Amino acid sequence: MSTWVRSFCVSLFCLAAMPVSAATVLVFGDSISASYGMDIQQGWVARLDKRLATRSPGQHTVINASVSGETTTGGLHRLPALLKQHDPDVVVLELGANDGLRGQPPALIKRNLEAMIRLSRQSGARVVVLGMRILPNYGKAYSEAFAGVFPAAAKSGGASVLPFFLAGVGGVPALMQKDGIHPNTKAQPLLLELAWPLIIDAVNRSAKNRTSK
Repeated sequence: MSTWVRSFCVSLFCLAAMPVSAATVLVFGDSISASYGMDIQQGWVARLDKRLATRSPGQHTVINASVSGETTTGGLHRLPALLKQHDPDVVVLELGANDGLRGQPPALIKRNLEAMIRLSRQSGARVVVLGMRILPNYGKAYSEAFAGVFPAAAKSGGASVLPFFLAGVGGVPALMQKDGIHPNTKAQPLLLELAWPLIIDAVNRSAKNRTSK
């Protein structure tokens, strides 16, 4: 093999190994993403971290800033500092369920989500919204209005949306903890599969944006 060919092959290997499109993913949610009732390494966010690391070793960073019991109002208060601290490329918003459990007005939830999407977009991040639904404890009208908040907020803010993050999980006893509210360890791989297409698309798009700059 000639010196030129050998040098060219080495260059290609080095380019392939370089983390040219590293992305920081900020997961900003409540107990569903904070791995309530289990070791944090068993949760869907930790699984996301491992999958990204397997696909692109050393290229991506996943930050889990989720807090059990968090509401959209609390999230809106905390988010600016996190955006400044981590400068994420992708923000995954998984908030709103606790608002629904407390019977907060859907208009308030939507307004808070829109504000968080706007702040994230202004910081340069792509946004993925993981929507929720609620049991009809407050009546059909409230449940339907609540479910519609997530697609509406995502559409107005230019974010991607998964209308129901617990699709196929919520209400299935074998996949829920004893409280009937939080998914158990068996459900975590399913949650990742639900969120994965939107998250990896956002990661890839953020990489293209950085390359084009």
